[in-house]
Amino acid sequence: MQIPENILISRTDSIGDVVLTLPVAAILKKHFPKIKIGFIGKAYTKPVINACKFVDEFIDIHDFMYKKITICNEKPQAILHVFPVTNIARRAKQLRIPIRIGTTNRLYHWTTCNKLIKLGRKNSDLHEAQLNIKLLEVFGINDDYSLQEIAQLFGLKKLHDLEQGLCALINKDKYNLILHPHSQGSAREWGLKNFAALIQLLDKSRFNIFISGTKKEREQMQPLFDAAGEFVTDITGMMNLDQFISFINACDGIVSNSTGPLHIAAALNKDALGIYPPMRPIHPGRWAPLGARAQVFVLDKDCMDCKNNKMSCHCITEIQPLQIKNALDKIAATQLTKAEV
Repeated sequence: MQIPENILISRTDSIGDVVLTLPVAAILKKHFPKIKIGFIGKAYTKPVINACKFVDEFIDIHDFMYKKITICNEKPQAILHVFPVTNIARRAKQLRIPIRIGTTNRLYHWTTCNKLIKLGRKNSDLHEAQLNIKLLEVFGINDDYSLQEIAQLFGLKKLHDLEQGLCALINKDKYNLILHPHSQGSAREWGLKNFAALIQLLDKSRFNIFISGTKKEREQMQPLFDAAGEFVTDITGMMNLDQFISFINACDGIVSNSTGPLHIAAALNKDALGIYPPMRPIHPGRWAPLGARAQVFVLDKDCMDCKNNKMSCHCITEIQPLQIKNALDKIAATQLTKAEV
């Protein structure tokens, strides 16, 4: 197949999903250095996409659906449906994009795409990032990338300067730690009681602790702030995503459920401690953060008790705060020792 001069990558879901798709752009650039890459996403994920050095242009999903679309002023020659959406697939065909790549598992791709890859995600043992890369087989890219290799391919290099007021919150003599308790309903959660217990366990002379989240989540987290008192800094709703990415980059680590900020931190090579349930398909085997300093905490069991109950999960809440505290102590001790040398 003739290699296109440009391509659209379509991934219009959440921040973490977008982060785990960025290596696709890196691999395309590696194999075809002159290719121009446009990335179709939702407006709120734009800062993540724009931060990636491998993406040439962000395209808002609304613009794709209703406006004339170009990639670096040229008509799109190919589209890769990483996250399948019926209307996007139909629009791509309507726009007569010459190469339209989808999967055989989506019936509408049989009529809207002209290049089909056999790929099933639900029962796969591969990580989400590896599954995304499998779609590149249509271009003869059949390499099996390890998770360690993928961790080097995020390319989050085009960051905004952190505003002075936010810089002032960073304590260079301590380990700057973000705790991100909520997930806007996208993941099973460890629970505010566990986060509060973790804060009580941490050495405040060693850790500078921030609580992050959206403005809407702030009221829900009041019990956590009541328990933590003066030992934490509230940064909920304080920043747009551009600045939050830069703030994560200025900090040392994060503790979170399976969320976008966790994946951003891992991609930025920060300590990313993710807390997960042992349940397919949301277990860490599929959704773990990828980075040299990422690690996950999950019970060593297979459990489907909470499959149909998205509001609670006893397997994730049973992970002990002391386990996270011990991991953080080890990480912080190593980092602070290096800083003193």
